[in-house]
Amino acid sequence: MNQSRPKVKKSRALGIALTPKAVKYFEARPYPPGEHGRGRKQNSDYKVRLLEKQRLRAQYDISERQMVRAYDRARKVDGKTGEALIVELERRLDALVLRSGIARTIYQARQMVVHGHIAVNDRKVDKPSFRVRPGDVVQVRERSREKHPFQVAREGGYAPDGETPRYLEVNLQALAFRLDRDPNRKEIPVICDEQLVVEYYAR
Repeated sequence: MNQSRPKVKKSRALGIALTPKAVKYFEARPYPPGEHGRGRKQNSDYKVRLLEKQRLRAQYDISERQMVRAYDRARKVDGKTGEALIVELERRLDALVLRSGIARTIYQARQMVVHGHIAVNDRKVDKPSFRVRPGDVVQVRERSREKHPFQVAREGGYAPDGETPRYLEVNLQALAFRLDRDPNRKEIPVICDEQLVVEYYAR
């Protein structure tokens, strides 16, 4: 699900930095792109909810269809649907490859998985949407470890700015991590008012 729209423009339109590169552009121009970017806009309830849904989708770089599937699964979970939705998305293989510090962006994480560089419990998995379960061990496959991006990752070049989420046990030297348990919503570094997303789909 790779869109051609430049990531910086998309970041400004959604109001969140989607890549490290977008952060500095964002600081310089914290308003949407285009000649009317700085103008005042009237936001309807629908538009506010739609934007929040698009922001969540963009942070995981998933299609609308994948989002709807995740929402349908989240609705069946006991507790708050919004929190269950974020946890559902966070358990995607590409999302956890990003959180572990093996990849720098969600786009790079997706590419690593699709190109067959990642194994789960010693089996190659090339589906970014693969749902990792607690206890699963994810690692870069032996034949891929000398490639440049993984050498950078091993040295901590892609490690997150904050601390690694507590639901992961990471060994960057071994280019491996384990999902210890299901994440809690508070621990997941995603910018989203998930209740608005639930309201969007429940309308």
